[in-house]
Amino acid sequence: MTDSTASSSGPTRRDPYEGFPGRIGRTFAESRPAWPQQRTAPAGAPNIVLVYVDDMGYSDIGPFGAEVSTPVLDGLAEQGVRLTNYHTTPLCSPSRAALMTGCNPHRVGYAMVANADPGFPGYGMEIAHDIPTLAETLRGSGYATYAVGKWHLVRDASSGAAADRANWPLQKGFDQYYGVLEGLTNLFHPHQLVRDNTPLDIDEFPEGYYYTDDITDQAVSMVKSLRAHDPDKPFFLYLAHNAVHAPLQAKPEDIARHRGRYDGGWDELRQARFAKQKADGLFPQGTELPARNSEDGLDVAAWDDLTPNEQRLYARYMEVYAAMVDNVDQNLGRLLNTLQALGELDNTVVVFTSDNGGSGEGGAEGSRSYFSRFAHHPRLPEDWPADVARDPELIGGPRSLVHYPRGWAMASNTPFRLYKRHTYAGGVRVPLLITWPRGLRRSPADDGIRHQYQYVTDIAPTLLELAGVERTGDGIQEQDGTSFAPVLADPAADSTHPEQYCEMTGNRSYYRDGHKLVTLHRPGAPYDDSEWALYDIRTDPTEIHDLASQQPKLVKELAAAWEEAAWRNGVFPLPDASGALALRGPAEEKLARPVTLLPGTPELERYRSSRLIAFRSFTVTVELESYEEGDSGVLVSHGDQGGGYSLYVEGGRLRFAYNEYGALHETDAGPLPPGTRTILLTATAERHLRWRFALTVDGAERAAPEPVHQLIGMAPFQGISVGVDRKSPVSWPMYERHGVFRYTGALRSVTYRPGSPGPDSPAAVARALREAAAAFE
Repeated sequence: MTDSTASSSGPTRRDPYEGFPGRIGRTFAESRPAWPQQRTAPAGAPNIVLVYVDDMGYSDIGPFGAEVSTPVLDGLAEQGVRLTNYHTTPLCSPSRAALMTGCNPHRVGYAMVANADPGFPGYGMEIAHDIPTLAETLRGSGYATYAVGKWHLVRDASSGAAADRANWPLQKGFDQYYGVLEGLTNLFHPHQLVRDNTPLDIDEFPEGYYYTDDITDQAVSMVKSLRAHDPDKPFFLYLAHNAVHAPLQAKPEDIARHRGRYDGGWDELRQARFAKQKADGLFPQGTELPARNSEDGLDVAAWDDLTPNEQRLYARYMEVYAAMVDNVDQNLGRLLNTLQALGELDNTVVVFTSDNGGSGEGGAEGSRSYFSRFAHHPRLPEDWPADVARDPELIGGPRSLVHYPRGWAMASNTPFRLYKRHTYAGGVRVPLLITWPRGLRRSPADDGIRHQYQYVTDIAPTLLELAGVERTGDGIQEQDGTSFAPVLADPAADSTHPEQYCEMTGNRSYYRDGHKLVTLHRPGAPYDDSEWALYDIRTDPTEIHDLASQQPKLVKELAAAWEEAAWRNGVFPLPDASGALALRGPAEEKLARPVTLLPGTPELERYRSSRLIAFRSFTVTVELESYEEGDSGVLVSHGDQGGGYSLYVEGGRLRFAYNEYGALHETDAGPLPPGTRTILLTATAERHLRWRFALTVDGAERAAPEPVHQLIGMAPFQGISVGVDRKSPVSWPMYERHGVFRYTGALRSVTYRPGSPGPDSPAAVARALREAAAAFE
């Protein structure tokens, strides 16, 4: 294959969407099919608890090799089944779409995370109306359905209070929902919590708040309430943790238990985990541990080659990560204890797994500034702040949004190669535990370990079979997954999923009967047949010995099978250097219109707020009805400890705070005299992704701070607030002095006026790329 639309091993002339079954929901809004509403669950139907953890690597829990104390998960493994050869997709939204529907993610419309919408069917980011979710099927068959935690199946542009809620949890089969629609959040100060269909208007969280505890509290409450009202109705609970996705944050008491545990480094940890995995029978004794990841830009240094200061800093990151895993296990224990107290644990199916492998997004060094490290832009300047110096004691707390170095991600993914985003095993092979004491009883000779290949699309049909519920309806699309209930019952049963394609950001793989064809694609590079590597993962599960040169016929055969599957599932177009897949639809243009916010307006949603400032010049006009001596507080704030800015009045003086991905810049704009005042904050977008700010009061210039790096990508991660700095503050010193610092005077309005795009805006970069490509041709 030489480009994203043609191949020497497949068809070269055809409509790319001819016969394409992955119909996105908005196309078929007028013809929604109906499926049976049975309303009465089968007799003896089990409860279902599906626990989904974010970015957890294969070896991060005790039953799969970890040294982290996970007694609850250990207990589940002892009585249940461990699937050692379970695969998922390399990123979260596609995995969640496949999990919830049993269909391949491109066909559902999630070729990528739900933070894009370039207009192609595989990137629609909407579950089609003719693909019922697991929750819809179960609710239609008499189940109560609850979801808590991370959703990430709604486009960021559809996450605001005025959005079309067609793909919010309640519209996709859940009776109740509590959590975060986005892919990540601050665990001490969640940026936007949603209950059911309503974003919650929250100024500040109580002391000791921690999001993982909160969503577990909500789940427990939902179950208790159901049983108080109905003693018989089975329930489906989808408990989707944002942990252990970055930013890594953990409770102090959890971190304390892991102090010093990782001082030996990732090489030592990886060896210890692999030895435990082999001793537990997860892999054949002949399985080899690959060398440290060495691919350019993905490589990991030897721990012993680091300086003592680097070792101390990096070990602290892993202590926080382990504390998050520890806390997930504790909270699962609280939930299961509730079911035990209700007498229902015996008839509850519990599934525990991860959406993809451990994340290498922290880079070689890790970062105390996650949003700057996470920023992806072809023109990042040399002085871009990928890390911000912080007291190591702040790592893991509410003031530091961190991610661990990719050496720890390599250890998380032991014994596999590479990371989240890749189609090598490190990105797609994750732990899976299933228990059901009443229905899945093991014989004394059965150790509960299963080595059969299964895929994320198999979970929904498996759970439906265990529940005794049939997925039926007029006009609904067939599932791609197949129930692996026979594998759960019999360790000698054959895999029910003999072959599977995979694609993510141009990385591709194809599995068939033990052989795996896989690529590591470099962004912008041609899609060349020479990228393919071939492994026999029955004897080489860690993908060390490339057989491509020895078996060219099989390579060609599996490559053709991948291409056929790609056409069938709507994989094309593949990403290339044009930037086309980063473009947004014209419907989003209204999100960049000027807006006037009045006092008392709930916080403007993150994505809507970002459209007003991202990669462009902008102005913020603050109208004070009548400033009087003694008035004080925040006039406008946008962002949090990961990056943002705020205007506030303190001690009779106007102040401007700019949080540059964790580095705080404070500007004193002088005294504010009594009277009606107009304050204007002007941001001018300059080259090298910088903003130059200026402050005027009634037309008179007051301050012109030095240029700062723009906030791009996911920053600012918290939206715009008027008259208060909600939740995670822009300025921590101000927060320590005043809390949310609600303005006490007469504030009339705050108006944002987006200006022209800057020289490094995505449109300008895409234009430059197209011009360069045209010149090359």
